[in-house]
Amino acid sequence: PASNTTLMRTTMPTYTIRDLAEEFDITTRTLRFYEEKGMLSPHRQGQLRIYNAGDRTRLKLILRGKRLGLDLQESSEIIAMYNPGTNNQKQLKALLAKIGEKKIQLVRQQEDLDAMFEDLKLWEKNCTEALSNA
Repeated sequence: PASNTTLMRTTMPTYTIRDLAEEFDITTRTLRFYEEKGMLSPHRQGQLRIYNAGDRTRLKLILRGKRLGLDLQESSEIIAMYNPGTNNQKQLKALLAKIGEKKIQLVRQQEDLDAMFEDLKLWEKNCTEALSNA
């Protein structure tokens, strides 16, 4: 008969490289790149990479960080701060600081784009007038 510990053991979900690539709409090359950078650590069965739920969560956070404008180093540092069983205040404060930096950067970029758009409209108007006066 199986022991109680054996019966209580649950099987954690696993994923192949193709599973994660399809789920997150990224290439297998991207996954191998994150693995080379030490951000993911799949187990190997011969040539087959087997990712666990933790790898999947880290990948999700990496891609979320990318959408927020974080570089891999920034994402890696914030992900590494995660500490199960705590309220992760340090991690959340670091993320808030990065979000604040990115917002300031985006506001500056928006101002630059607005100025460029106004310049383009002015030059478009000048060119159109010059052509109609020719």
